[in-house]
Amino acid sequence: MADTAFPLATASWDDKEYAAIQRVIASGHFSMGGEVAQFERDFAEAMGSKYTVMVNSGSSANLLFVASLRYHSVHGLQPGDEVLVPAVSWSTTYFPLHQYGLKLKFVDVDLDTLNFDLNALAAAITPRTRALMAVNLLGNPNDFDAIGRIIDERDIVLLEDNCESLGATFNGKQAGTFGLAGSYSAFFSHHISTMEGGIVVTDDEELYHIMLSMRAHGWTRNLPKENHVTGTKSDDMFEEAFKFVLPGYNLRPLEMSGAIGQEQLKKLPMIVEERRANAERFRAVMEEFPQIVIQREIGESSWFGFSMVLRPDAGISRAALIEALTGAGVECRPIVAGNFAKNAVVTKYFDYSVHGNLANADIVDTNGLFIGNHHYPLDPQMDVLRNALKSAFS
Repeated sequence: MADTAFPLATASWDDKEYAAIQRVIASGHFSMGGEVAQFERDFAEAMGSKYTVMVNSGSSANLLFVASLRYHSVHGLQPGDEVLVPAVSWSTTYFPLHQYGLKLKFVDVDLDTLNFDLNALAAAITPRTRALMAVNLLGNPNDFDAIGRIIDERDIVLLEDNCESLGATFNGKQAGTFGLAGSYSAFFSHHISTMEGGIVVTDDEELYHIMLSMRAHGWTRNLPKENHVTGTKSDDMFEEAFKFVLPGYNLRPLEMSGAIGQEQLKKLPMIVEERRANAERFRAVMEEFPQIVIQREIGESSWFGFSMVLRPDAGISRAALIEALTGAGVECRPIVAGNFAKNAVVTKYFDYSVHGNLANADIVDTNGLFIGNHHYPLDPQMDVLRNALKSAFS
C-alpha cells in the first residue's frame, strides 16, 4: 500500500488548543467545571439554542437525551413506544433506544442524500409512532420542512443525531436544532475535536434540567435552585451534595475538553467553509466518473466526508475500487455502518421491525464507501483521487 496521501482525518489543533490544555493543567482543576460551562455557553450561542449540555462523547450525547426523555412530564417515552430510525447510521444512534425498551422501526434511506427516504418515512408512521430519530449523515442535513409536514399535528417527538454534521444548516438554521434535542460529537475525526466529547442542545428547559441531573449520577448538585426535577432545591449544600433523584450516569467531560472546545469553536466557520470548498473540488472530479453516485446536498452540508456508491452497472466491484484507492494512499471506510438492520446485535437483541424493504440501504451496504474531508484545500489529494479512479475503471 502507498503512503497515506489522502487520510480520513487530520487534526485542526494549533498553539491555541495546547495553550488551553496548559491553562487547565496550571489551574489544577481537571474534572467538569468552569471551562466546560464556558464551552456550553459558547456552543449554545453558536448553534442558536437555549441550553447546551456537554458530555464525554457523541455516543453519550445520544444516550443522555434518550434516557432523559423517559422522565419528561410531557414527552416521556415509555417501553414499547415506536421510534422510526433510518437504516443507515452508527451503532449509538440505535443502542440507547433499545436500552430504554423502545421499539425501533427501520426505514430506508434515499440513495442520493443518504438521509431518510421521505416517501418511506411518511408511509412508516403508525398510531404507535411516538418519536422520529433523524440522522444527518456525513454532514448532510435532512429536509426538515418535509419532515415537519410528515409529522404535522401528530404527537411525535423529533430527535436529531447530528454527530456527523456540526455546522450544517437548513434554511439558515443549524442542523441539530430542529428537534426537541440534538446531539453532536467532538471526536478526533469530526468537525471539531476536544479529544473525546459530545454535546446535546435543546430549547426545552425541563429536558435540560433532567439532563443536568442524569449526566452526573442523577444527583441534584448541578441543578439550579428552581428546577423541573425537584421543584425548589435546598440551600444546604451538604444535604444536596449526595441527593439522588434520577437513575443517572457519569457522562461528565473533562475541563481540558471544555477548554479545547472553546478554541475549536472559534475555528468552526473556517472549518465548514474549507470543507464546503473541498466539496466543490470533489464534485468536479466525480463528474468524470458517472459510474459512481455521490451524495446530493440538502440545505448547506458541512461535508463530514465524501461518499461514493457504485452503480449496479459500474463494471467493477467495490473490492476493486477499494484496492485502487488504498493502493494510491486514499483511506476509505464503509458508509457509517451500512445497513445497520443486518447486524447480529439487532436480530438477536432488539425489539424492532422493518418498514417495507431496505433496498437502498442494502445498496449502500454492499456498494458504498466514503473518504475523508479536511479543513484545508485538497487540490493535491483530489488529483490522487482522480488518478486512482481512472486506474480502477481502466
